[in-house]
Amino acid sequence: MASDRPVAAASSTAPIDQTPEWRALEEHHRTIADRHLRDLLAEPGREDWSVIDLPGVHADLAKHRADAETIRLLVELAQRAGLPERIEAMFAGEAINTTENRSVLHVALRAERGSTIEVDGRDVVADVHEVLDRMGRFSNEVRAGTWRGATGEPIRAVVNIGIGGSDLGPAMATRALSAWCDPGRIHRFVSNVDGAAIHEALADLDPATTLVVVASKTFTTSETLANARAARRWCVEALGEEAVARHFVAVSTNEAEVAAFGIDPDNMFGFWDWVGGRYSLDSAIGLSVMIAIGPDAFGEMLAGMRRIDEHVRTAPLDRNLPALMGLLGIWYTNFFGASSHAVLPYAEELARFPAYLQQLEMESNGKSVTLDGERVGWATGPIVWGEPGTNGQHAFFQLLHQGTQLVPADFIGVIEPNHPLLDQHDLLVANLFAQTEALAVGRTAEEVRAEGVDDELVPHKVFDGNRPTTTLLLDRLTPATLGALVALYEHKVFTQATVWGINAFDQWGVELGKVLAGRIAPELDPSSPEPTGHDPSTTRLIERYRRRADPSPD
Repeated sequence: MASDRPVAAASSTAPIDQTPEWRALEEHHRTIADRHLRDLLAEPGREDWSVIDLPGVHADLAKHRADAETIRLLVELAQRAGLPERIEAMFAGEAINTTENRSVLHVALRAERGSTIEVDGRDVVADVHEVLDRMGRFSNEVRAGTWRGATGEPIRAVVNIGIGGSDLGPAMATRALSAWCDPGRIHRFVSNVDGAAIHEALADLDPATTLVVVASKTFTTSETLANARAARRWCVEALGEEAVARHFVAVSTNEAEVAAFGIDPDNMFGFWDWVGGRYSLDSAIGLSVMIAIGPDAFGEMLAGMRRIDEHVRTAPLDRNLPALMGLLGIWYTNFFGASSHAVLPYAEELARFPAYLQQLEMESNGKSVTLDGERVGWATGPIVWGEPGTNGQHAFFQLLHQGTQLVPADFIGVIEPNHPLLDQHDLLVANLFAQTEALAVGRTAEEVRAEGVDDELVPHKVFDGNRPTTTLLLDRLTPATLGALVALYEHKVFTQATVWGINAFDQWGVELGKVLAGRIAPELDPSSPEPTGHDPSTTRLIERYRRRADPSPD
């Protein structure tokens, strides 16, 4: 249950777009909007505010259409919105998820053993470490081969079944940390209710050597349970009913449903209602990750997150990396009218990171109602998208460079790779640096003509530049730096939600479609009554599907 302590209020009750700080930014935008990054980059002292070094992470914010005055004004806006107070309220366990009256304590999931964070008088950090210890013991058994399946064989494949945060986080992290995974064990992730997903995941596996992790807080999520039941049938057909207890474990809080499924409650790993799905990678939801990389490496990932938590609490806002990332995003969304944001990892292992951020950012900040229940009068969360470099350069970078849309972008690179092909890594990093330079500086008509280009082609080869980017350079992609990266974006999202005055921790927009799907599913059966109560288009689609499924002749 969430804490009943009052939530720290913002420092102003006026809508954020009616504050002096917002108006000051509007005025400042009029003075800086036409300035080009070629000129801004040459400003003396620019790196004083634009370069931030954290353990394992170097951030370069210089290629933004901003100057020191922009940062000062954005920080004042954050202070007006009460960002420092909201950060402390979150870490104190206050019920800042107001629509569900819950604390928001993903930061407690990586709190140091022995520290204290209380909710309703209970130290939740002790509870967290009790679960982490259980996860560690189980993971070590699987990794050492002492956890054996029903036929006495060790586990050689782990299949994680979940959806949303129960899939995206673990799948992203396992892929990102593949260099830490045991190469003798297969790790797969299934989320889509499309039967093709679970069928393909299991097709070449042996039930006798496969462990299935069913990740569902309530153990009632329809897509997850459909896939879990399919995996259960696959296991039982090969090994018998008794095998379920040795080949399935659960990450859930619903012991009754877990036991009814056939999973021994001793093999259930719980978490709490103050853990949101998209913030749950470092909870028991990360069990499949811990099996993949080991408890020690998982602990290093938590330590990387914890270092960013300490930074966001202690660094002044003008040197606070996640706060600045969030504020610069507000600068483009609300003052330049940008509607999307690209995340471009120049590291193949981070291929799933943009998809992970899509949920983290768009499910959190895709809101149109304030904490007070009023309609917002300003743009909120942008569309987040991206692909790994250099693939994207041969796909959508044309639009980034010469299109009519302003798309701020984050470029994420690695200095030391986890592979021995250093010549190729140099080429990859050269492309990263070249793209951010080209996006910022561009190429003028005069520069194109100086290359001897025919006049009729000159307009086609001009690059306006002035396209803003953030560059994040990791010393190396490790569990610690991955943890830092995840926490950076978590706190970036919270910064933006605070300024926009919205709740980043509920997701009511997910519910309506799920309710309607539950109603439509039985109507697809041709033997059921005719569908009623839908709009004409949906009714026609249901009827067409029923005709296709009806084996009787017309």
